[in-house]
Amino acid sequence: MAVSATNTSQEVLGSKLLPGTHLLENFEALASTQPLGSALWYSALNAVGTTFLALVITSIAGYGFEVYHTKAKDWLMGVLLLAIMIPFAATMIPLFQMFADLGLVNSSFAVILPAISTPFLILLFRQASRSFPHDIIEAARLDGLRELSIFLRIYLPTMKSTFAAAAVITFMAAWNNFLWPKVILVDNAVQTMPMLLSNIRAGYVTDYG
Repeated sequence: MAVSATNTSQEVLGSKLLPGTHLLENFEALASTQPLGSALWYSALNAVGTTFLALVITSIAGYGFEVYHTKAKDWLMGVLLLAIMIPFAATMIPLFQMFADLGLVNSSFAVILPAISTPFLILLFRQASRSFPHDIIEAARLDGLRELSIFLRIYLPTMKSTFAAAAVITFMAAWNNFLWPKVILVDNAVQTMPMLLSNIRAGYVTDYG
């Protein structure tokens, strides 16, 4: 892909393997025909917003599932595991109707909200929380720390590796997300990078440069 960006379409189709000299020309052509800046902005906005909110919500949920004990905890976890098996395409039409009724079509909120509470991340944090020593929590409570302080000052620093892994997974998934933004973002002015790359492909000819 990097080498192709420096060559013309004819050179790419000719199986040229070496870098060319048309990198600036290709980017100028792209910037003049496609809203490259806005696509990068909306992709970054959606990815960063999704990652931040997903980490906050799913880490608290995973922490709560492991630390607090209720009769309904195992039942709720079973429901979450079943939710993992439901394909997103099965919920796409109801989601679109809901966001359309709320007037959120062509909004980043409609892209971010469905992805901030994924069952996979909740399960990831719950499994990681099993290695978290509960004695520390009890000691912190005896010292007078509130639950939020325990989470922020003790749990969060201890689980840095889990947060890092979840952040990478969520950011990459949000950045590469194509189907749902293609459905909910009708206006090309708010399109993301995957949508822009798809639109670059013409009806019969693809510009490989």
